[in-house]
Amino acid sequence: MEMFTKGHSIELKLARLADAQRIALMSRDLVENGLPWSWTAVRVARHIRGRDSDVLTAWAEQQLIGFAVMEFFAEHAHLNLLAVEPRYRQAGVGRQLMEWLEETARAGGIFFINLEVRAGNGGAQAFYRSLGYKETKAVPRYYSGRETAICMTHDLRHGFPAA
Repeated sequence: MEMFTKGHSIELKLARLADAQRIALMSRDLVENGLPWSWTAVRVARHIRGRDSDVLTAWAEQQLIGFAVMEFFAEHAHLNLLAVEPRYRQAGVGRQLMEWLEETARAGGIFFINLEVRAGNGGAQAFYRSLGYKETKAVPRYYSGRETAICMTHDLRHGFPAA
């Protein structure tokens, strides 16, 4: 799927195994910064191969600029990771990734999506709230025994957020 965002042509496509290392490095640098690196290329590749996971990538000018990893269960989906290169933030890339994954969940009869976000990442929390996600609880020391996680959920049956 190709979209245009702020002068850039953005293409969304499912990740290939060849993308695993770059996704892992982006996770280390953009998501796991300050924490032990857990989303290694091996772990990412496991999700790329997985029947119950989608690893979605966003590309501009033949460069990987964002990705999301979502797992699908019987009655809910869980967003494991989402990252967008800093120079492409605020350009709708994260929203496009989430809309694709949410539509995939709906098509599979899944209407609840859960995620965790670092308590100190107010920007990410605001982003997810803008998509209709609600905070459900805080889990102290969730991230490597150091940082609190804010758990959020979205009921996809209750309309669509304003664009």
